[in-house]
Amino acid sequence: MQKLLHAGYHVVPVNPKETEILGQRSYPSLIDVPEPIDIVDVFRRAEDTPAIADDAVTIGAKALWLQTGIASEDAAARAKAGGLMVVMDTCIGATHSLLRIAPKPRNV
Repeated sequence: MQKLLHAGYHVVPVNPKETEILGQRSYPSLIDVPEPIDIVDVFRRAEDTPAIADDAVTIGAKALWLQTGIASEDAAARAKAGGLMVVMDTCIGATHSLLRIAPKPRNV
């Protein structure tokens, strides 16, 4: 999350146990986030991901991204059936660095 924030991305944390993460307001669930979400980046155990995939479809996300070490064919199938792109077992921050994507310009 910190790498994406430094790269200029707007990141909305979702964690039922936290109200703020790295200075960003955190929400208890995806359904509670009051703004559109493009990528749902998941740092949870694989068995938790099918329900997250369902929520990602419900909110109209464009992609479900499961971090390094996380894979679930069930979650992937649910997300794909809902029209989402799916990436599994890959770090979004490392991928961003590998692709050498320039930081987004910051609004002043």
